Amino acid sequence: MKLPYWHVDAFAARTFGGNQAAVMPLDAWLPDDVLLAIAAENMFAETAFVARDETGAADWELRWFTPAEEVRLCGHATLASGHVLLARDGGERVTFRTRRAGRLEVRRARAGYELALPAIPTEPGEWSEAVALLGAAPSEVRLSPDRYGLYLFDSEAAVRALDPDLRGLAKLGNDQFICSAPGTATDIVSRVFVPGGGVDEDSFTGSAHAVLTPYWAARLGRESFTAHQASKRGGDAVCRLDDDLVWLAGGCVTVVEGTFYLAG
Repeated sequence: MKLPYWHVDAFAARTFGGNQAAVMPLDAWLPDDVLLAIAAENMFAETAFVARDETGAADWELRWFTPAEEVRLCGHATLASGHVLLARDGGERVTFRTRRAGRLEVRRARAGYELALPAIPTEPGEWSEAVALLGAAPSEVRLSPDRYGLYLFDSEAAVRALDPDLRGLAKLGNDQFICSAPGTATDIVSRVFVPGGGVDEDSFTGSAHAVLTPYWAARLGRESFTAHQASKRGGDAVCRLDDDLVWLAGGCVTVVEGTFYLAG
């Protein structure tokens, strides 16, 4: 079986930046174990699979897999999927129906594309086990029941210096550990660790910015701001809060276009 395949750097202005995603349009859904095996073969933070949405609720149905599991929401692979489909098929926007994140949209924008994600609110909380494993004490902890944790620090330098116990964090579950602070060149910076989901440190995490945007929009006192994820590859976005939606603007670069051979 031959499957179309794209390798895209999302939230990037150049090759080798942002976060890598594989995008694979399907004529029909393959068994879940096969999708997971493909994602494990690709070895990116996420592989996005899309198939035409037969319900009429959106243009495509979209699912995301890490090398270890299917995830409920992935921003960068959604942006990458929009980039592939709009470049291939034309048009100004494309919509996706997902199984656990609702209806998502990617549309063309000045920065390349804009991605709409549901805003994810957090509340002040405590998680001493996680804090002890981060390697430095945050000034504030905020939690979401959807397994997102936001750990606020006073400076960009403190976030960049973090050296967390990744194996220890993995034992706590497949939570996102989102560490953030005011930025220097951008309004905010962040680093995101998801070792329990098979991604020790993510390069750029769209879903984490769905958490960061409501918090920082309130703290900064404005709806829009710039963000940099300070991973080794780095990634950038303009974040905008619009009621219960977060819009993330950024670019995509196609690195590889080809064929995935499914044999055996």
